[in-house]
Amino acid sequence: MNLDHITQQYLKIFPGDFSENPRQRQTPKILFATTDIVHFKNPELIAFNENLSEEIGLGKIEDDRDIAFLNAASLPENIRTYSTAYAGHQFGNWAGQLGDGRAIYAGEIQNKNAKKTELQWKGAGATPYSRNADGRAVLRSSVREYLMSEAMHHLGIPTTRALSLSFTGEKVMRDKLYDGNLEYEKGAVMLRTAESFLRFGHFELISAQKEIETLQKLTDFTIENYFPEIDSKSEHKYADFFQKISERTADLMVEWYRVGFVHGVMNTDNMSILGLTIDYGPFSFLDEYDLNFTPNTTDLPGRRYAFGNQGKIAQWNLWQLANALFPLIKKEAILEKILNDFTEMFWEKHDIMMAKKFGFDQVLESDGPFFTDAQKLMEDLKIDHTLFFHQLESWTENSNLKTQFENVFYDQITDDQFLILENFIKKYKERLEKNKISREESVALMQKTNPKFILRNYLLFECINELEEGKKDLFNTIILALENPYQEIYPEFSKKRPPIYNNQSGCSMLSCSS
Repeated sequence: MNLDHITQQYLKIFPGDFSENPRQRQTPKILFATTDIVHFKNPELIAFNENLSEEIGLGKIEDDRDIAFLNAASLPENIRTYSTAYAGHQFGNWAGQLGDGRAIYAGEIQNKNAKKTELQWKGAGATPYSRNADGRAVLRSSVREYLMSEAMHHLGIPTTRALSLSFTGEKVMRDKLYDGNLEYEKGAVMLRTAESFLRFGHFELISAQKEIETLQKLTDFTIENYFPEIDSKSEHKYADFFQKISERTADLMVEWYRVGFVHGVMNTDNMSILGLTIDYGPFSFLDEYDLNFTPNTTDLPGRRYAFGNQGKIAQWNLWQLANALFPLIKKEAILEKILNDFTEMFWEKHDIMMAKKFGFDQVLESDGPFFTDAQKLMEDLKIDHTLFFHQLESWTENSNLKTQFENVFYDQITDDQFLILENFIKKYKERLEKNKISREESVALMQKTNPKFILRNYLLFECINELEEGKKDLFNTIILALENPYQEIYPEFSKKRPPIYNNQSGCSMLSCSS
């Protein structure tokens, strides 16, 4: 691997703490603190994403030194590791300084096209920002992030990515559901990548500390490196910057709704400046359609981050970022217009997406009520979100509706309820007739939009249990399935959540430690 090509530009550009002091503390007026990895003694590599490694310029594993690097066991001399400081609003409340509590950067690697990618371990030990925690990660949460980030990538959704996953050889004590029941679990560490891990919270922290010069420096750096479409010499560049973040965030939310993804903890410190899905914790894909669904037990009973709230919360988070960037933009009216326009922009993008899911070639004025009716149908009848569109794809006027849709319901439906479905399908047929494209073209549009495979929590649960036992068969099969989510390669995965998992911790109930 090209480990010698890894650099740390962040350390050269921004103010930081180079003391190597591991004590957990406040670090005012700086953006990072150098910190060492654990140097695990008995790690074991579980998975390595060779295609990704070659794509970003790191290359193939060549020797034990490479494996030791992936495992967070040892470092080449050219790598000086560090963690960054950021702030955030957590569940609507200002939390002050947070930072990379269990994330440690190796730096960035550049590929042959001069594109840089950041490398970051998760679970490689405590940092100054660990807030009385150990900085470790458990197998359970690491597998979930490794597989889900790759699943999102192959679905075509902007995301951080997973490069490697390893056992650390340690046991880690965790309170899985924050209910006082501590248990030892297998430790793990993953190496993840992103064009940048910069979050809303990085800008919030520096702005709150009134370090305006550093705020400007960070914003200029971000524009120059990640927003080439913005004229870096324009007097409007900071407003343009916020506009682009707003657009990318709206696009991301629409993509989450397209596949039925629920992030679970949309704090501002978990929001990417680049519009990436970042920090996979208590996430879930929808099984039965439910706008009020939250997989995060920490978010009960308020359900701030429920599935149906994600667009609204994204806008709320953008308001907080606007406040942070105000010292640079200085024009309240501009910020308010961008934020107010977010609603219209989001719903326009949302409706275009919904039209494609149903195979419509355009959005008609009457489609808004139709989409609302469809959502109500799925919610009232407890219909599986993914399977419903899968069956709708293959529906024809000659289909037996009971046979076609019998496996999409989580409850036994009554005759009256089936009549509701029947009436909806009639409306759907009438709407399809307004298309200017053929049924074949309509189906092709649906096939590109609606995945056949989603990484359901029960599959992750089963996969984690097998890995705990030293088995990798299901893990490897899931990897193949998630690489081809718009094809039904494994029909056994195209089924609704089995009843035995309805109230299973790790399937239907998750916490921020997940």
